[in-house]
Amino acid sequence: MSLVKYEILSKVAEQMSFTKAAETLGLTQSAVSHAISSLEKELGFALIHRSRTGMTLTSEGQTMLVHMRHVLDADELLQQEAAQILGLTRGKVRIGVISSISSNWMPEIIQIMDNNYPGIQVELREGDYFEIEQWLQSGEVDAGFLNGEKSDQFQFIELRHDPLLCIVSDKSPLYDKEEIDIVELENMPFIMTSYRGKNDVKLLLEQYHVKPNIRFELSEEVGIISMITHNLGMSILPKLVIDRFPASLRTIPLKQGGYRTIGLALKHQASPVTKKFAEILKTWVEEQN
Repeated sequence: MSLVKYEILSKVAEQMSFTKAAETLGLTQSAVSHAISSLEKELGFALIHRSRTGMTLTSEGQTMLVHMRHVLDADELLQQEAAQILGLTRGKVRIGVISSISSNWMPEIIQIMDNNYPGIQVELREGDYFEIEQWLQSGEVDAGFLNGEKSDQFQFIELRHDPLLCIVSDKSPLYDKEEIDIVELENMPFIMTSYRGKNDVKLLLEQYHVKPNIRFELSEEVGIISMITHNLGMSILPKLVIDRFPASLRTIPLKQGGYRTIGLALKHQASPVTKKFAEILKTWVEEQN
């Protein structure tokens, strides 16, 4: 059995598509299909269930994929350690990112990595906190951004406290306030963030026993801001996601404060390239403060 076949299965499982996996790997769809069929023949059982509605991993496929990813990770680590011995820094690091990080931080971080460590290939995969934690556990990413969820399974490098701010339209009775007492949000029309995993806004409201009138729950900040612009409610969002929004809106600090903790989670036995990425990231964030 070859590592190439393991990598193909891993990419097919990630994309849930032979076509997309082939495009990502630079192969033909028939080559990807042949590799999976060959792997199934070598193992003696099916890895993928194919139907008219799409494809899913079989239970055996899910079990084998976990072990194959461990083998791929071990091979990547071996290559990186060898490169380090030779005085080179090269390899691949897969990062799970939330949308506000991919748009605000990653362009400069990637630029720094490309300029100073051209041998390091950075792959980004965008999702919410819940998905990123799942990817870390399954080995689909080497590191990922989480909001303070510490776990014995990972190292957690705290990077920044991102303030939570109240967002109101110019039609809101709270528009002219310099700060808002969170209790003033009781029964007010509210657009709630629907992040999976730890939801900092819900936790803050629960901490002060405040129950706004939740009109909508949306996962995309763009949709939340649009709702507020049309005077359909207010919301609380992290500062990092609201750098640019319509002039009719205001961000107002909360009297009680409140923030989300942005950090990078990575394996305890992280690869040299993952450690280098974390080092570059931490230095960059410190320089921004």
